[in-house]
Amino acid sequence: MRSKNTLLSGAMIAVTVIWLSPMAFLLMNALKNAADYSRGPLLLPSTFNLFHNIANAWAQGIQGGFINSLLYGAVSSVLAVLLAAFAAFGIVRMKLPRALGWFLFIYSGTIFPLQMYLIPLFKSYIALGIYDTKFGLFAFYTAICIPFATFVMRGFFLTVPWDIQEAAEMEGASSWKIFWYIMMPLAKAPFLMLTLVQFTWVWNDLLFGMVLVRSPQARSVQVALLGMLSLYGQADAPTIITATLIVSLPTLLLFLLLQKHFVRGLALGATGN
Repeated sequence: MRSKNTLLSGAMIAVTVIWLSPMAFLLMNALKNAADYSRGPLLLPSTFNLFHNIANAWAQGIQGGFINSLLYGAVSSVLAVLLAAFAAFGIVRMKLPRALGWFLFIYSGTIFPLQMYLIPLFKSYIALGIYDTKFGLFAFYTAICIPFATFVMRGFFLTVPWDIQEAAEMEGASSWKIFWYIMMPLAKAPFLMLTLVQFTWVWNDLLFGMVLVRSPQARSVQVALLGMLSLYGQADAPTIITATLIVSLPTLLLFLLLQKHFVRGLALGATGN
């Protein structure tokens, strides 16, 4: 038994080291200046240039994209999960006619590859006059996140005992009050889990951020980072590496802050506790 535990501990340590190695490599090179980096990316830094690299990365395009992506991710993910909760509640708890058909209609948004939406979206956005606007990206990110969120919220609402809803209805509670004061508190864990997952997807999106936006004022952080890596980018390697670290921080911090809700949301317990 001890040998098995030792083997398991050794395997976990090895996986941890492998997982942390790229982050350690990035952090090590983020400390360097351009001359120090030119000596070799695998050598330990002889300088401490981190704050200078952060200032350079922030000034050379990351600032606007970072703030935009925070807004896109926060607003779109919360709005999408809330709309999905409305849809799932109506489908499951209000017993709508042809409820399964409505669910399949919403969930069909996940069937096709995302690349199929590029040309129709591009043409539609130009026709509607929302191409290269923040509103256009808000609308797209919200809509694209709804199907999967509806799938998860529907699964959760199916597990909530009907006795709870029936007791509330006997007390005269309306469907609106049942949703806000009973179902949503119970759904706290899956709601936060979905918000985290959708925020991560929005934050990491590059494809639609490139296709639907072209101006620096509306571009996302991934597009801004790509601009630093392009032929016309003026940033040196340590600045780009530092920018990569900055871009990775929001999702990492959110996972650390919400990990308890993330695990509980995945479990989708019957009481939502």
